[in-house]
Amino acid sequence: MKMSKKELIVSAIQNGTVIDHIAADKLFQVIKILNLDICSNQILFGTNLNSNKLGKKAIIKIQDKYFERHEINKIAIVSPSATMIKIQDYDVVEKFSLSLPQTIEGIVKCFNPKCITNHEQVLQKFTVLDADKIKLQCYYCQKITKEETLNFL
Repeated sequence: MKMSKKELIVSAIQNGTVIDHIAADKLFQVIKILNLDICSNQILFGTNLNSNKLGKKAIIKIQDKYFERHEINKIAIVSPSATMIKIQDYDVVEKFSLSLPQTIEGIVKCFNPKCITNHEQVLQKFTVLDADKIKLQCYYCQKITKEETLNFL
């Protein structure tokens, strides 16, 4: 059966957030870092959907939930190709592509066990060296945290 261009594969939401263009293999990581696995809001998601931009993509729709900047930065670290869409009364009121700021704070743990942030009550702070390949330099110990060593707080 052929679908018309107007049909949605994942149902529309009245109010909330759509996170679109998530890398298909990052869907469940995004769900985990946003604690959506314990969220009581209605959540719809789809994965391995066709995408001109990515080949295959995932999408998450969360009813009655809007995200703070630090949560958006978490998504950008995991899937920088993602797009955030704010929905009100079934209409798009805001849409933007994700990007990491030059510095991130309080999101990722330094992988260096000797770093002061792992022993003292010090806010984790990183300089973003490479947003595409995820390279974060710890402000305190100068060690580089890469995607494979990421540990979210």
